[in-house]
Amino acid sequence: KSFTDRSALLEHWHVHSGEKPHVCGVCGKMFAWRSSLSYHCRVHAGVKPHVCGVCGKRFTSSSCLKKHHRIHTGQ
Repeated sequence: KSFTDRSALLEHWHVHSGEKPHVCGVCGKMFAWRSSLSYHCRVHAGVKPHVCGVCGKRFTSSSCLKKHHRIHTGQ
């Protein structure tokens, strides 16, 4: 795999090394990717941008919304 800059390579290396240098300041959960930490912080901030079109319930992630949607479709 190739990378455009050194920081991207170092970030990717965490996948192979098992390192999780990015730590949530609220709960202490650790992440290999800075973007995963940012996404996780939505939980603590209460940000729920994904909305069910059927009932209006809101979710922090699209995967949670997809899982929820099954209650409406019966799948």
